[in-house]
Formats: sequence, structure tokens, C-alpha cells
Amino acid sequence: MTLPAPVSRRSFVVASVGAALALGVSSQAQAQVQAHARGRAPFGRYGSPSARLDERTLYVHPGGLGDHTTVQAAVNAASGSGYTLVIAPGTYRETVSVSVARTEMTWVGASGEARDVVVVYDNAAGTPKPGGGTYGTTGSATTLAQADGFTARDLTFANDWLRAEHPGISGTQAVAIKVQGDRSAFVGCRFLGHQDTLYADSMALGTFARQYYRDCYVEGDVDFVFGRATAVYENCHFRTLIRDDLTGAPYGFVFAPSTAGANPRGYLVTGGRISSEAPDAYYKLARPWVPSSDTTARPMLTVRGTRMSAGIDAVAPYTNMSSGFPWQDQRFAEYRNTGPGAVVSVPENRPQLTSAEARSHTREAYLGDWTPWKGC
Repeated sequence: MTLPAPVSRRSFVVASVGAALALGVSSQAQAQVQAHARGRAPFGRYGSPSARLDERTLYVHPGGLGDHTTVQAAVNAASGSGYTLVIAPGTYRETVSVSVARTEMTWVGASGEARDVVVVYDNAAGTPKPGGGTYGTTGSATTLAQADGFTARDLTFANDWLRAEHPGISGTQAVAIKVQGDRSAFVGCRFLGHQDTLYADSMALGTFARQYYRDCYVEGDVDFVFGRATAVYENCHFRTLIRDDLTGAPYGFVFAPSTAGANPRGYLVTGGRISSEAPDAYYKLARPWVPSSDTTARPMLTVRGTRMSAGIDAVAPYTNMSSGFPWQDQRFAEYRNTGPGAVVSVPENRPQLTSAEARSHTREAYLGDWTPWKGC
């Protein structure tokens, strides 16, 4: 079969008005972009520095029309709880960290279109750090959100590090965002990367952080949704990428949960879809991650009501990350999925919930007394 040409993962950085500013164009062009942004009200319906919604609303604009020109500067200025960052269209090439003290913070993409507002950087786990050593997986994250109550709407979180450009680096994990806080919600967001794109985790082994993702898009190749959080992915689109560095299957794995053994809830994927750029059956649905720091982990993934393209290996959708922790001993299950990648041809390879069991695998059961879907 003829495969589509690989699409550069950097193509998104020139998709918005503000990108020209972030990429360093001429002063004349910058002036034209700024004038255009003023005419379009760069912060949309969310006010402006001269018409602030409240004292805890801060405005970010790459060309200087807001309170700050970088997202991290705005985060630093939000020295307390309950701040909202309204982020104008643009490409913000920076790393951003939201500490545990900055609780109940909200980021809003001002245009209402996630493609317009991109937070991106290009560190990988094996990227050398200034002063020695490498970043490691967590250190590679473009965005690190540790505070409880973090919410983001209509934004793109990306890591555009590419294997082909760094053949000497073996640590190819490159995280777009690591989320560790409880009650973290993402609505209408995009998460772009290759390996380890979306790290849905918690602050500590005994902390069962709850996260909610609705109407989001996530792409990658190896373990690109992973971690130990209790996370609900509702109506989300997961897309597996073509790889020109491999000649055979598997190219990678969509999910790699590392749920703590004591946590009764891991990852729940409901009402979504999984599409692929790759040849048929070149991707596994999941493999369990039992990290060396927690060999008692029992990874948990339930996928229900989700359409899977032929890119998922329907015959053997699960595989082991380590032979010492076979996937059959973990908590993997499916319920009423559709599409060629969901066909149950070898029943022992695709554990299915009964209707009675499925009643305990809902967003309400996973998120408990937290109801983000009513306010997002």
C-alpha cells in the first residue's frame, strides 16, 4: 500500500496570527500583525488589560498587547489562588511550570480555537541540560501543571522534538504536558507530540489525582497517554502517527497507565475515537507500565463506547512492557467499542465488561464528588 508522507509536527507553529511575533519577523510585519490583532480584539470576549474582567484575570499576548508576553511570566505574577490567564492567539515557545501553590488556576485560549494558541518547546528526556546531565522524562515537559484545580480550555500543548533530528539521543520521551494536580480539567484542547505526549499523573504514589479531558485531541506514537492518575477521557480523539524510522509493527502504543495498586480507578476512555496515519494493525491499544519506583502498580484502563480504526491491532491489542508484569494480570477491559480495530476475534485477548460491570465504569464513578462536566 502507499503510505501518506509524514507530516511535520512543527507545522502548527505558523497557524496563528501571533505566530509571526513568536517566530521573530521584521518590525514592519510585527506592526501589521499587531494592528490586525487590535482590530480583532485579541482577547475576544474576555476583556483586556483596560477592561479587566476582575483583578485576578491576567492577559498574555506575544506582541505586548497584554499584561505579559509569555505564559510563564503571567503564571509567576499569579501569586495566589483563583487566577485566570487569558492567552491571545500566538505560538509561545517556552517551558511553563504551575507550582502547587497556584491552585484553581484557569488558562483560556482567547479565540476559542485550540489551534490558535500553542504552548510548545522541544526538550526530550535525553536532551543535555546546561551544567550537565539530561532532562529525563518529567524534565522534558513543555508544560508542568502541579496545582490542584487547574483548568485549560481551547489551547494546544505541544512538544515538537523530533527523533530524526537527533539521531544520537536515545532518551526519546518528549512530554507536551505533565499534569499532577487533583481536579485538573481540559476542554477542547490539543496535545501534540510523539513519545509520552500526555503524562496524566499525580504528585505522589498515595495521591489519587482526578483528571477530566473532554472534546480533546491527542496524537503520538509510543505510550502517548500515560501515568498513574485517575483520568476520564470523554469524547476525545486519539491519533496514532506514521513512523519512517521503523519498517515493521508495532509502531507504538496509545495508552500506558501506571495506576497504583491501591487505586480503584485508573484511565476511563468513553465515547471517543482512535484514528491512525499508520498501516492497519501497526498500533497496540495499550501496554501496562509498572515503573521501578512502584512494582506494586496494577495499571487500569477501560475503553468503552469508542470507535477504533484499523490502525489498532484487533487480534492482539495489548502487549507487555515487561515480561515480569504481563498485561493479563492488570486491569484492562473494554465495553461496546466499534470499528475494525475493536473486532473481537480472539476473545482471550480482549477482556470485555458485562453490562453490570460497566455500570461502575462511568465518569461519575471515577471522579466521585467532583463534577467538572457541569462547569466546563
